[in-house]
Amino acid sequence: MSESVPVRCPACRREHVYAAPSYPCVCGAPVAPVLDRSALPEPVTHHTWDEGWVTIHCEACGRADHWPRPELGCPCGVLLRVPVTEQGADDEAEAVGSKGPHSSGADTSRSPGADTSRSPGAGTSHSPGSDTGESPEGGSHEGSHGGSYEASHEGSHEGSREGSYEGSREHSGSPPRKPRAGRANRLPAAAIPLPRTAPVPRPAFQPVVIRTARDAVTAAALYLRWLGYRDIRRADQRPPSGIGLAARGILAQVDPTVRPASLRDVECLWLTAMTESAGCVYFSLAGYEEDARACADSLGIPLFVLDLTGTPQPVNSLADDLIATGTE
Repeated sequence: MSESVPVRCPACRREHVYAAPSYPCVCGAPVAPVLDRSALPEPVTHHTWDEGWVTIHCEACGRADHWPRPELGCPCGVLLRVPVTEQGADDEAEAVGSKGPHSSGADTSRSPGADTSRSPGAGTSHSPGSDTGESPEGGSHEGSHGGSYEASHEGSHEGSREGSYEGSREHSGSPPRKPRAGRANRLPAAAIPLPRTAPVPRPAFQPVVIRTARDAVTAAALYLRWLGYRDIRRADQRPPSGIGLAARGILAQVDPTVRPASLRDVECLWLTAMTESAGCVYFSLAGYEEDARACADSLGIPLFVLDLTGTPQPVNSLADDLIATGTE
């Protein structure tokens, strides 16, 4: 889950606590934009296609996709665009920073060479001096001293190096490991489905017969309460079509008309739910168009159809999962 940051409206100076919504990557891992605490939110007077999207990199597979830019609706009527950090610059800084601590590798790569160059150098410096000495006693003394120092130094150095290498191989008990595969080839943990828990037993739903549009809204509200949502009320933002309901963590749209819900209706509900940092669900009396159902499956929106008895019927698998789990 993304981090919550305080956002102050520049118009009414009211402060809100905002958390950026998460989106599903194609690999199954959730991705969310990183909010910029140092930047101020900007009021949105009109939407443009280029300004409404932001590039987000998935931490699991490294894929970069375009997702809607975070926005927050203030009760005073101003729509705020929440600033996000540019991940391209952050990735470069992180890559440069990751190379910095490893600069000590130059010392480690230099130390064997320094020891190797110093060992013969030390031996040759003593040997000529000992062999060309004027007195035989001094030459034999220096030669024996230099030879013993060189032999002991090289023997201890090579013995410690070979012993540590052989000891590490004997301790591991296996040949040198092959380089690990790239991060993109591994299946992220978020993509592995977890076993379902047993659903919490609930009493049978008591429907309301639908005769008017108000009855359809009442049936949807009762169904949300049956699923476990509390504090159900009318939504603050009126949807383009139908009637909006809101509860803690959920935004619902009820379409009591005889027209099937369109692709635009599903997309508008999803965008409105993102501004509220909440999930969404759609109730329709006349069903859905084919492209609307496909869009709802890709965006993760449960779809229900209200029959005349007032019992919502699930349309996609997301609706079945919502019935099985409820609010958990």
